[in-house]
Amino acid sequence: MDINNAFQLLKDYCESENFKGWDPYDGMNSKVFQALPLKHWDLARLAWIQGFKRSPINFRKLLLVPKQHNSKGVALFLLGYCRLYRAAQNGYEDFGTPEELLDHVKKLTSLLLDMKVEGYSGACWGYNFDWQARRLFLFKKNTPTVVATAFSIEALVESYEITKDKGVLAVILSSADFVLKDLSRTTHGKGFLFSYSVIDGNNTVINASLLGAKILSFTYKYSKNTVHKEIAQKAILAACELQNEDGSWIYGLLPVQSWIDSFHTGFNLDAIETYQQNTGDDSFQYYIKKGFNYYVDHFFETDGKPKYYHNKTYPIDIHCPAQIIVTASKLKEFKNQEDLLNKILIWTITNMQDKKGYFYYQIKKGMSSKISYMRWSNAFMFNAMAHYYLESNV
Repeated sequence: MDINNAFQLLKDYCESENFKGWDPYDGMNSKVFQALPLKHWDLARLAWIQGFKRSPINFRKLLLVPKQHNSKGVALFLLGYCRLYRAAQNGYEDFGTPEELLDHVKKLTSLLLDMKVEGYSGACWGYNFDWQARRLFLFKKNTPTVVATAFSIEALVESYEITKDKGVLAVILSSADFVLKDLSRTTHGKGFLFSYSVIDGNNTVINASLLGAKILSFTYKYSKNTVHKEIAQKAILAACELQNEDGSWIYGLLPVQSWIDSFHTGFNLDAIETYQQNTGDDSFQYYIKKGFNYYVDHFFETDGKPKYYHNKTYPIDIHCPAQIIVTASKLKEFKNQEDLLNKILIWTITNMQDKKGYFYYQIKKGMSSKISYMRWSNAFMFNAMAHYYLESNV
């Protein structure tokens, strides 16, 4: 299996599409739906989005859903190109010279900055589509979320470390005010959880709260504002108190959020480790070790096949193989897990990459979804494969 060739196919595909594409949740971008009175009914909005998300047949072109940039997707591509630039600096130029890759870094940085949402206390990002969250609430297009913002900030941090652009640093630092002033907090134990977004109603999602702490750890790294570190620490503490004895985490505290899955476990571990690296506070290492052991032991089969949930395999989601590579790299566990990661990546390329270069969304027991989603599938795999390439050539 030529992993570099598979990555080149993906890179060529994404560049040919100018990093624009469809998304599992973009159904309400349909010009047909927006022309219907159904758009005012929450159940219709929910059914429409879920219909697009679950269907193995892509109706987006027929129903006039445009391909667009997504801020999280752009951030993931930027993170990947920063990794490729680092590799090229070390003499590994399979995917471009330092000059060529720096050009991509600068262009994607500019694009991501242009997508920043205005009108809030600090720098923040949202998604390029309306999204109905069950019947609880409607996220309007460009509603800022801590998830989109955290990925964007980490990408801008990597860009800043390369370009030393003071304007980028100013944006990074301002994101602390978004977390501190615009997100609500739910007390838990000795700490609290940050809300998912500026909209009340989805306030106890563990990985989202940890992403708020992750943002503050980045702003602390550059500002040395101790308030940022102290508040981030409280969010980390609450999340660690919520870790199960076996090292697992449920997704969130609502009764409908009690599942345990692969890639959100990876997000949790990545965020806690990022906090430790940025602040020098390594007091949560016990929880990281316990969580990583659970992650590796419960979500991947011996042949590298990734599992979505701890207790069942399907659907096999492309996020699962992508995130383990990124998390292992962040935790400096790549070399220790290289055999497993190699099996996971080869399995994923063999079973989930199209001959055109893009990656499929999900494999199910029945009819699988082989639709190309730029943010959910391709951007995540691009970032993962860039991490893999750099780690393999260190």
